[in-house]
Amino acid sequence: MNIASNPAVENKPGEEPHLARNLANRHLQLIAIGGTIGTGLFMGSGKTISLAGPSILLVYAVIGFMLFFVMRALGELLLSNLAYRSFADFAGDYLGPWAQFFTGWTYWLCWIVTGIADVVAVTGYIAFWWPALAPWVPALGLITVLLLLNLPNVRNFGEIEFWFALIKIVAIVALIIAGVVMLSTGYVLPNGAKSSISHLWANGGFFPNGFFGFVAGFQIAVFAFVGVELVGTAAAETENPMRNLPKAINSIPIRIGLFYIGALFVIITVIPWNQVDPGKSPFVAMFSLAGLGIAAHVVNFVVLTSATSSANSGIYSTSRMIYGLATSRLAPSVLGKLSNRKVPVNALFFSCVFLLSSVVLLYAGQSIIEAFTIVTTISALLFMFIWSIILASYVQYRRKRPDLHERSTFKMPGGHAAVAMVFAFFAFILWALAQKSDTAIALKVTPIWFGLLGIAYLAIKAKRVDSPRST
Repeated sequence: MNIASNPAVENKPGEEPHLARNLANRHLQLIAIGGTIGTGLFMGSGKTISLAGPSILLVYAVIGFMLFFVMRALGELLLSNLAYRSFADFAGDYLGPWAQFFTGWTYWLCWIVTGIADVVAVTGYIAFWWPALAPWVPALGLITVLLLLNLPNVRNFGEIEFWFALIKIVAIVALIIAGVVMLSTGYVLPNGAKSSISHLWANGGFFPNGFFGFVAGFQIAVFAFVGVELVGTAAAETENPMRNLPKAINSIPIRIGLFYIGALFVIITVIPWNQVDPGKSPFVAMFSLAGLGIAAHVVNFVVLTSATSSANSGIYSTSRMIYGLATSRLAPSVLGKLSNRKVPVNALFFSCVFLLSSVVLLYAGQSIIEAFTIVTTISALLFMFIWSIILASYVQYRRKRPDLHERSTFKMPGGHAAVAMVFAFFAFILWALAQKSDTAIALKVTPIWFGLLGIAYLAIKAKRVDSPRST
């Protein structure tokens, strides 16, 4: 598609409208942190601990290590041409229009499904305080709030995400501080167990459930990392991306080390892994042991803001992705309209309409919720497709534009060897997902989506040939 490099921030006379760079450095850094810390860490970590035991620390470290290379590839590609609005743009440039189409619409589906799950989750969290409230009230209320938050301008989105991420950071740091104090003082649990670093190996060893228990940890933990690429979607609206984007990406290992591994480390050393309730949040247990009587209310507030933050990020990213597809004639042109505040309003409304299906799910019954669990697993698989497209684009970028790579000031470490390593890791994850019946079903269903996309792309391609854009 031959996008011109280094565009001006403001529109020039006769130039097509484009997104404005209104996100400051602090917004991008906190969006990056918010994208890394998901609700899964607060509510789902209990189950991962019960499956993998202390080896869950290694699971999160390995996943974080691998995705860091994906993000470095993403960063080098985005900075090679500042006209790229997202990874869908450079996928189209280096792999072809089909890649932009498949990447854009797949990413849209990823976040729509995740957003629906977040809306359903928020209604549950609000029911904790107001159980008599009809479920559709908080669901519609949240969707309306999300729309209102994103309509003004992108800086408003950045400000909201800044504070949402800050709440998550404060909660995790508080947990780590409480855990360190309890560990250093040899805190004794109500059942007589003593907080000790020996919990890492004393209760069946570091791999208490063997190799397949370790593998089972990957099946769930990989889902907690979806959204790490969100910083790439925000790059087109960031002030000084040449400085701010590398800072956000290079801090990923620190964030994973502190917020994931650090939090799980103190949980496992304070509470023996085999005493962690897989059905409850270990954060609640930790705050309760620390003497915080309102632990359940505090954690409920944190996960409420976390789910709202995730849904907010989903609405933002899907609207930008659909806008990019529309301006490339891979989605209806009406979805490419920008408001006078440089917000893709029609694409924003389009995504919000699909979130309304969450209201249907709230009244569909338990069997539908179980089926929906499979759908969210499919979403995580599709995120892996997005990460793979980023790496494939990097390989083509190195082959087609070695000059850009040579001039890059933010080269991906490891180059082709690192790409091969990450692809091998993704193959391992697919094998791991095939080991359980529920995730194996998702592996069988996912190709249907790509089949439908293939049919839609062929139809659009034929239409573009019949009616070429006038120059």
